[in-house]
Amino acid sequence: SSRTRRSSSRAAALLRLAAVTIGRSDTALGAFYRRLSARIGKQKAVTATARKIAVLFYNAIRHGMTYQDQGAAAYDERHRQRVLSNLQRRAKTLGFALAPIPETAAVS
Repeated sequence: SSRTRRSSSRAAALLRLAAVTIGRSDTALGAFYRRLSARIGKQKAVTATARKIAVLFYNAIRHGMTYQDQGAAAYDERHRQRVLSNLQRRAKTLGFALAPIPETAAVS
């Protein structure tokens, strides 16, 4: 099932609270939360962001990895590049080629 079961875990509640709080910050996780909340709704975005925080926390504890936040602008640029490459790949499979719009035509 794609549904998340209800939980009375205090850790889960704290992770959800952290996800809501981080959604208002200018970080990569905040940009992730805002992008998801616009697309699938606030509750699902909170759950997804809480899970992402939990995975980062687990990796920090288990493997000693450090989390270096790149900021919302870097996240948005990476997301834009990913969407663009997906569009180019899809156009290529359909027999088309994407070309950027010249700067003078893009402004008007």
